Amino acid sequence: MDYIAIVLVGFSISFLAIGLSFPIANRIGLVDSPNERKQHQGSIPLIGGLGIFISVLVASKIFVASSQVLNLYLISTALLLFIGILDDKYDLSVRIRIVSQVIIASILIFGAELHLSSLGYILHWFDLQLGYLGIFVTIVAVIGSINAFNMVDGIDGLAGMLSLVTFSSIAFLLHHSNSEWVFLPLLFIAAILAYLCFNLRWPLTSLRKVFMGDAGSMLIGLTVVWLLVIGVEADSPAFSPVTALYLIAMPLMDMAAIMIRRVKKGQSPFKPDRDHLHHIFERAGFSRKQTLVRITLASANIALIGILGEMLNIAESVMFICFILLFGLYHRALAHSWITMKWLRRKDVEPETVEAEKTETV
Repeated sequence: MDYIAIVLVGFSISFLAIGLSFPIANRIGLVDSPNERKQHQGSIPLIGGLGIFISVLVASKIFVASSQVLNLYLISTALLLFIGILDDKYDLSVRIRIVSQVIIASILIFGAELHLSSLGYILHWFDLQLGYLGIFVTIVAVIGSINAFNMVDGIDGLAGMLSLVTFSSIAFLLHHSNSEWVFLPLLFIAAILAYLCFNLRWPLTSLRKVFMGDAGSMLIGLTVVWLLVIGVEADSPAFSPVTALYLIAMPLMDMAAIMIRRVKKGQSPFKPDRDHLHHIFERAGFSRKQTLVRITLASANIALIGILGEMLNIAESVMFICFILLFGLYHRALAHSWITMKWLRRKDVEPETVEAEKTETV
């Protein structure tokens, strides 16, 4: 498989698809306008997800032989993309989104006859088999991944960069195990890089900004879980279930910590707010680019720990305990955000602001 050709073609198709979609987005009103939560200037087209999907669809038809499982994946992602576009335009209710995600995940799981069958040796003594419960666990994992990448998409480039970390890690492990599915994370890496050129307007500032929208984050979330299931359930597994947690750690931990905090406050776990990790970095005085770099590096380091644990055959129970401890630290950092801000705070920010934000948090 020619990896270079896959990346070049995937990047080119995504770049062209996004560039040519601007008139369509403006004509049908598929744009994101600023409000009290969304602090950007002007109406931004929500076409990043569409460009990524077109790239993956076309390039996969060029480089990969057609199969039932691949066709089911493409059909499922097309349906999810459609739901995401409707959500971007009409702001669908949480119930409609969740029901749609369950139906689409079920189509893929039952059609391909593939789901998580085991959580591995996370309890050390035995392989934690799931049986038919694995279908339910896989559907929950799909919903979790979709919403994790959706929730983390709060500043320019963040969802894209974190997904690059995840897809790069998956690609490495799938390649190491000689899996034929390595083409899919490579295509997403290429397509997302093209999207980031527009989203971050780099290296050409003349490019018009776009967002990936819910359509893009949903597409990425479903694909990530599907690749993780494939990696875990293959005849020659590419990695263990606990390693998968490290590959998706930052979006997963951020979503879980925020939802726990909202429930404790008596709020809906899906209620939008400004308490995510990137918001804490911004309130601590870091620019959005500095925030993006720091969170991406943290995600890459956690993924690297997971990969090293897999390569070095560290006990799954040890890796699971370490991940739980890591999540505990993350949750505490968000739950006591004023302390975290004080620790992160740069010297050029007025100290009384910390006290004001401490009072607001309490």
